[in-house]
Amino acid sequence: MTREETCEIILREKLIAIVRVRDAGNVPVLIAGLVAGGISVLEITTNSPDFTVKIKENRERYPDILIGAGTVTNRDLAIKAIDAGAQFLVSPNTHSGVISVAHDHNIPVVMGALTPTEVGEALEQGADIIKLFPAGNFGPSYLKAIKAPFDKGRFFAVGGIHLENMEKWMESGADGLGLGSVLTHIDGLKLTEEIVAHNARKYVEKIKQYE
Repeated sequence: MTREETCEIILREKLIAIVRVRDAGNVPVLIAGLVAGGISVLEITTNSPDFTVKIKENRERYPDILIGAGTVTNRDLAIKAIDAGAQFLVSPNTHSGVISVAHDHNIPVVMGALTPTEVGEALEQGADIIKLFPAGNFGPSYLKAIKAPFDKGRFFAVGGIHLENMEKWMESGADGLGLGSVLTHIDGLKLTEEIVAHNARKYVEKIKQYE
């Protein structure tokens, strides 16, 4: 799959599920639940235990799901993630080295940026999608304002997104959303595939109105 084809899938699906865990043993249940709930694009963060192993395992287990690496803050992590089979990279920061490594391997980057300077730099360096982060601290009106001068950029809002405000983000110009704990929050209940699937399904169904 080419970088462009992968990017098209991400933009079409409009949701990236963020898998960040302290216990690597929870990854199989989380991903099984996300997939059962209709998630087709997910990232496993580099600050999760055994992230390279989990990327490899789940690429084999779910060949029809796009699996990338998140929290890719530098070139070394980018190389490790790609060697493990990551199909795209997501960063919280603006880093030209991450983009160059990814593009050398024909995979896209969802690059973290917040200020106009960072957004401009990320786009100039070839970022495929801008990850507006931390979006929740600034609100949908900030996205709308920053998209005015950067109207050719494609933006995913990440941080502070939940079921009640996702419409505001999409209506303010987001091309998609990154979702973390809201998909896996279980209010003290035992973590199960069914609960994760139920949470994920609500977001997948709601985002379909923007197809």
